[in-house]
Amino acid sequence: MSPSFPTTVHRYGPHPSQFGHLSLPASEPPHRAVILLHGGFWHRPWGLDLMFDVAGDLLRRGLAVWNLEYRRVGEPGGGWPGTFDDVLAGFDALAGLPEAAALDLFSIGAAGHSAGGHLALWLAAERGPRAGGAAVVTAAVGLAAVPDLRYAWESGTGDGAVEALLGGPPHVVAERYRFASPAERLPIGVRQLLVHGERDRVVPPGLSRRYVAEARASGDQAAVQIVPKTGHMDVIKPAGSSWQFAAGWLQTVNTGPI
Repeated sequence: MSPSFPTTVHRYGPHPSQFGHLSLPASEPPHRAVILLHGGFWHRPWGLDLMFDVAGDLLRRGLAVWNLEYRRVGEPGGGWPGTFDDVLAGFDALAGLPEAAALDLFSIGAAGHSAGGHLALWLAAERGPRAGGAAVVTAAVGLAAVPDLRYAWESGTGDGAVEALLGGPPHVVAERYRFASPAERLPIGVRQLLVHGERDRVVPPGLSRRYVAEARASGDQAAVQIVPKTGHMDVIKPAGSSWQFAAGWLQTVNTGPI
């Protein structure tokens, strides 16, 4: 499946799932960019096509988009640690793309939905300003995100998906949870916004509320927006108020208040 707007496919590894779609706006460079990470509880068959609609909206707003695919549970190399390796490798690949000169590599937003929201926040912890890499995440958005893997496991969120991702429960692979869970990486030193639907029955909104309270207590700049009458998939519908709020924040996060 291809998006309805111009995009260039770039590979960052040999596996069929190691690629991304880069789209540049019509405005003059340098462009601020957003890396998008799709959800699906880290499993196949869900893929980056879930983010095509919001990618198009960001493009219309004048932002460049790097919509990333990665190895997922259910395919060779997916899960621990391949999924995490791919997110880092895919992000780092931006600086080496032919279009890199047209991007502002030191002001990148990371945004993800559901499991992708977890990955976006985790990426911010790994590639924020403190990391000092060739590309830097300066803002992160979690849309119906799973920001606390230990608590998600304890509460049964995803019906075993967290354990499948990390290869075991917290009491068996505790070091993996400490590395992989954004809640256990706080403070991450990046501005964060979590947007969650009040009627989400897939990922309870309490996960976002709990995480933001912990992030703020750690000293991070973080905010949560709970949207009434909104479900799990509604937050990635471009016409919906959830996405409009998140996209507007991504446009202004480095120039205005959180």
